[in-house]
This record gives sequence, structure tokens and C-alpha cells, in this order.
Amino acid sequence: MKVYRNVAMVSAGAAAMLILGACGGSSSGEAAAGGASAATSACPIGAVDESITTTARIAYQKIPNGDLIVKDMGILEACMPKATITWSVFSSGGDVLQAYGAGSVDLGLTGSNPAVKALSTPLKNTLPLIQDVWIHDVIGAGESLVVKPEIKSAADLKGKQIATPFGSTAHYSLQNWLNINGLSSTDVTLINLEPEAMVAAWPDLAGVWVWDPALSELQKAGGVILATAAETAAAGFPTYDLGNVVADFATANTPFMNMWAKAQNYAVTMILDDPAAAAESIAAELAITPAEVQKMFGGFVYLPAADQASDKWLGGQLAKDFVGTAGFLLEQGGIEGVSTPEEYAAGVNSSFAKAAAE
Repeated sequence: MKVYRNVAMVSAGAAAMLILGACGGSSSGEAAAGGASAATSACPIGAVDESITTTARIAYQKIPNGDLIVKDMGILEACMPKATITWSVFSSGGDVLQAYGAGSVDLGLTGSNPAVKALSTPLKNTLPLIQDVWIHDVIGAGESLVVKPEIKSAADLKGKQIATPFGSTAHYSLQNWLNINGLSSTDVTLINLEPEAMVAAWPDLAGVWVWDPALSELQKAGGVILATAAETAAAGFPTYDLGNVVADFATANTPFMNMWAKAQNYAVTMILDDPAAAAESIAAELAITPAEVQKMFGGFVYLPAADQASDKWLGGQLAKDFVGTAGFLLEQGGIEGVSTPEEYAAGVNSSFAKAAAE
């Protein structure tokens, strides 16, 4: 495989101006338990369990998948009324990893790229063991390269500026796409921007690889799709949005985690069986229309618990994909060392998906 080394960066001052001129880069904040639409009064996944008194701090991202439904409908709060649950919003998986390192969250959502970094040197030496326990979505066209209309091919991007959140699945897909299209490290300039900053920075950029809702906003601003994560996945570089947890927390709070997985499975089933209702819930979290959300669903693959627990996903293949991703990250300088296959396997736990499938 052709190695795409670190691309040239714009000056720190120029990058800072782009970020500060937008909305200040990454951010996180606390959301009240129960979500934007108020908690449902009844537990939709079975009997209420008042014996669960876990305190759980959950990091989430504004990505159109079942995690937003669980938050918006207040499913965890309805089913475990004596648990103490807080939700904090983050801009990217890299920010979530920092929160894990600071000990400020117990569960979170990251892309597969940050998940692999958490299990590799140097982060694995500074973080608690993080286990990936749920696949919120398999990323397809929901993460894409949106470019100015005059950009018709990869060759047209030579000498141009492209933005993406560094360390994210979008960054991983972008770098692989550049490799596939034969662009060298001196051909483009990559800029590290969080999704919230991209619309404001759009006039100065040739392209952006990002996910919804920023992706749709950039299309509204005149951008057109040149490539998608579905294409890079087909070329052998799959990416995912993953639910992960501090391993010690999961071990100490198994009943909570089983209920959490059942709630996530309920949300996936809603997306698959009643996308209109699912879109209503997610729209409340993303502050867009349900019709826009339903359009976004086509950019992802959503897996029920029984599929997730199989050897094709959490039961085996995901850990193998982690090994391949780690090798790529090492080539790119994103990690300093690759862990053993056994260590990546230890970072994937299918037990909660299995419990949710029963």
C-alpha cells in the first residue's frame, strides 16, 4: 500500500484564525438527563429496574444514530429511575478520549479511528482500558468529501486546502482516499477543524471530509460530494461509530450496561422498522427537520444486537479491523506503536450486545 505521510499544515496562525473565526473549535457541555424531548413515562424495553443505582456519565455526539434516540426519549432514565445519568456533548472522538483520560466520562461514542488509538501507544498508557461494546453505525455516505463545484477529481485538489477533524474516522477515510488516488504528502494541505467550525471556514477551503449534520450544511452552501466513506470501505478501509465504556465501569455495573445495550437495540430497531418516528426523535436533538434526518439514514448501516454480537462484527471481525487500522495509523504517525492482536481483541466486548439480543 502506498504510504500517505503527514501532509503539510497551514501555519498555526492561519489555522487558528480559521478556527476562531468560526465557533471556537471543539466544545462540550452538559445536557439534562432525559434529553430535549423529555423522558418517556414508561420504559419501552421491559420492566423498570429500580435496583440499579449506577451513576453514569455519558459522552455523546450529534450523529444521526440510535444513541440520540436513547438520549432524546430518556429511555435509560425511564427504565432505571434510581440511576444518576448525565449526558455531555462532544464534537469529535478525540475530545471524548480526552474526557476518558480526565476521568470525566464513563461511556462514550467515538469513531473507530479514535477507538484504535485508545488501545495503542501512547494513549493506552495514559487511559484506562476502553472497551468497544456497541456499533452505533457502519459509516457509508454519511461521511463524505464535499468540495467546491469546480473540483471535479482528486487531481483538482492539488495545492488546495482540505479540512477534517484530525484523528477522526473522516480523517482516516480522507487519507486513504488520497492514497488511492495517488496524491502525495506535498500535494494538499490538511487543516484540523471540528464540524461546527467548517461552515464558517468554507469560503477558504476547497473541500471538507465530514459527517452530518455539517455535511448537509455544506451541501446547502454549494458544496458537492466527490467521494464517500462507502467507497473507501469498499476499498478495504471500513469505519464505524462505536459505543465504548471504561472496562472497570462495565465490570462493576453489568446490570446498567445490559439495560443500556437493550435501549440501544430498541433505538436501532426503531430506525429500521419505523424510520419516521426515529427521525422525529433525532431531529429534536439535531435541530433539523425529520425529513432531513430520514435522508441521512441512507448514509449509514444500522445493526441490531444479534448481528452485532456475531463473528462478523463485535464477536470477531471488529478486532481484526482494529489491527489493520492500527497499522495504517502507525504509518501515518498517528500512533507510536501497534498493540498485539490480543490487546485489540481485549478492547472489544460483545457480551452486552449478546444480552440485548436475548
